[in-house]
Amino acid sequence: MSSAPIGVFDSGLGGLSVVRAIVELMPSESLLYVADTAHCPYGSRSVEYLRARAMHISAWLQAQGAKAIVVACNSATVATIATLRENFSLPIIGIEPAIRPAAANTKSGVIGVLATAATLGSAHLAALIERHTEYHEVVTSACPGWVEAVEAGALDSPATRALVEASVQPLLDAGADTLVLGCTHFPFLRPLIEVVAGPSIRILETGMPVARQLQRQLQSHQLAANGSPPVHRFLSSANPAAQAAFVRHYWPGVGEIAQLPA
Repeated sequence: MSSAPIGVFDSGLGGLSVVRAIVELMPSESLLYVADTAHCPYGSRSVEYLRARAMHISAWLQAQGAKAIVVACNSATVATIATLRENFSLPIIGIEPAIRPAAANTKSGVIGVLATAATLGSAHLAALIERHTEYHEVVTSACPGWVEAVEAGALDSPATRALVEASVQPLLDAGADTLVLGCTHFPFLRPLIEVVAGPSIRILETGMPVARQLQRQLQSHQLAANGSPPVHRFLSSANPAAQAAFVRHYWPGVGEIAQLPA
């Protein structure tokens, strides 16, 4: 049993979609969230750049007493998860697109994947697709501007809807009946995606599967919360004051919102 926090990091605000699932599943756990907004978006960064950021943030989280780390970013997971597990002994939980459940749920045999360019170009995603979609077709979209729209809080503007339509419609035209949200920012655009896609299209995200894997890891390492009231902190490498309204809206239980030390 442990009152130590779980460290969570993402390029910005997207990982809050994972935080929501963790809080729902494990309300007693304390969370220490790092939004690396000064370096957002991760999806256009090199592997070397992402590894350097992930190592820096993970070392800081460990120094703060984190008992586990959730890499709440698809782009960072595919680029850095192996490196982090080689360098840190605490449980490291990554995130990956829901390709396997999509293959199990599609009726048309066509799966659409919405993700960043870094995720779509990764060997990790290619391996997932090869492993789970032998008899399926996978079509993809890199979704330019989506992450930036979420970071700006423009979740339902006409400009954002145009971005969503431009990325989703080609997947629908290709016959996709199941859409995989391969970036933690994208669940915040789900209402717009649902409008564009229509009620017959299944949309899969990965926040709750990650939370369940985290729960299993905490239990297996005897690190589950000890019953103390949870303490939640949000730190940003950019301007936390500008993010506060969004954070408090989607994470009502958050306490401190502060600047990440250099």
